[in-house]
Amino acid sequence: MAKRKIIWSNRAIKRLYGILESNFRRNKTTTYSEELYRRIRKEVKILFKFPEIGLKTDEETTRAFITGNYIIYYEITDDRINIHTIWDYNQELQDKSRMSADSRKIL
Repeated sequence: MAKRKIIWSNRAIKRLYGILESNFRRNKTTTYSEELYRRIRKEVKILFKFPEIGLKTDEETTRAFITGNYIIYYEITDDRINIHTIWDYNQELQDKSRMSADSRKIL
């Protein structure tokens, strides 16, 4: 079998760059964002050797690969690994915490 290609969806690319930009704004330097980008790209390459390493999800063909604070959702085909999106787990928790704090203010 030929080597699979990794294809990032537009949504996944936007979310990745959003994560990198958020880190840049928080840290006021590109150093962490650049290192994070290299780390995520390196981790994604693991999928070449072990495409089924990700956890099965409710969607039959979608898997979730956890790396650090990030969850990468992807799908395997005969010739591709399609990355659908990437979630920043910490960002999700911060958003929920902010929403909870905001709802307490309203009450």
